[in-house]
Amino acid sequence: MELQALTIADINAMQAVELNLVDCNTLKDIRDVKVDTTLPKEERFLDYIRQIGNPYCYRHGKYTVKVSFSDTDATLEDRMLSYLRSKG
Repeated sequence: MELQALTIADINAMQAVELNLVDCNTLKDIRDVKVDTTLPKEERFLDYIRQIGNPYCYRHGKYTVKVSFSDTDATLEDRMLSYLRSKG
């Protein structure tokens, strides 16, 4: 898959990867990704995708990471505040 030809279908397929079915040995380790901050924003993004492969499913050492987002208006800050309030 060429980055310039990345489609919505490609992105949906990356999001749909199931942890119990993925071969962890095929995933890239995010610690090996080096972001060149001198590149323009779009080129940084493309370089990151080229390096990580699937930004929704990757490794961090021996751990497999699956990133997903809820379809909600609540922000991370909202969720963190709610969590902290529930603890005390």
